[in-house]
Amino acid sequence: MSLLVIGSTGTLGRQVVRKALDEGFQVKCFVRNFRKAAFLKEWGAELIYGDLKVLQTIPVTLYGITAIIDASTARVSDFYTANRIDLDSKKILIKAAKLAKIKRYIFFSIFDARNYSNIPLMNLKVRVEEELINSDLDYTIFSLCGFFQGLISQYALPILDQQSVWTTKESTSIPYIDTQDVAKFAIRSLSIQATKNRTFILAGKDSWTSFEIIELCEKLSGQKSRISTIPIFTLQFMRKFTKFFQWSWNISERLAFTNMLIEKQSFDISMDEVYSIFHINASEINSLENYLEEYFSRILKKMKELSEQNKNISYIDNF
Repeated sequence: MSLLVIGSTGTLGRQVVRKALDEGFQVKCFVRNFRKAAFLKEWGAELIYGDLKVLQTIPVTLYGITAIIDASTARVSDFYTANRIDLDSKKILIKAAKLAKIKRYIFFSIFDARNYSNIPLMNLKVRVEEELINSDLDYTIFSLCGFFQGLISQYALPILDQQSVWTTKESTSIPYIDTQDVAKFAIRSLSIQATKNRTFILAGKDSWTSFEIIELCEKLSGQKSRISTIPIFTLQFMRKFTKFFQWSWNISERLAFTNMLIEKQSFDISMDEVYSIFHINASEINSLENYLEEYFSRILKKMKELSEQNKNISYIDNF
């Protein structure tokens, strides 16, 4: 089976490529920049030039492809570009996939997006979902709650760098999941008939609030955090203010996610049925504790090695 992975250089996409290659699939990556994607070629994937903004590049990339795994997302730095990538271009991609007789289209969406249609990125995801469902293609949609990987820059790095960790008092508990586990579900769905034309919510083992994640990072790093809380009404004001200026629309779009904090969204999700369908045991799914423990272990070991090197250099210089 030959796979075309879109968004292959991203946080999730690269894990999909790695897992697919490990499972013996022929993998082609839809990329704009060959230099940026060189590591995928080193892994064993084939790079094919394609740009969702350049519609004529889409059809030729589907030649010889059995299934598409779409891990791309909007670039929120430009609202109009985001709209074109996540809607107009995806419509063309889906139509081209149907003409090319693609056997499966896997799409990654956002959990509970339909209840937040006022958030532009959520709205775009829903519209792509609808386009895919109505396309007559065999599809599988995964609704994702959040990634472990995104927590590194948000919490781990600021704590290690002794910088402020920004959060709000209204902290929603979210069941983050490892992108490697998401990739595992995606690749396995290709060989399971019961996953055709269905949407699955993928969630981690446990739900975590911002303060619980910070506490865990403190414990594993051995460092105390500097927490700075922002009143939710301040974020609401900033969102309304930034909507007035085109250059700040991307900021306003990001701030729109504060609505989820205000409404105290429930992420009470059972994965039992999903595990059963995909023949995956809960013990195979990584935990946030394990993920962060491995991360801090690597980083602290590297910091210690650098410290020893600096000491040796200082000793030689003094000698």
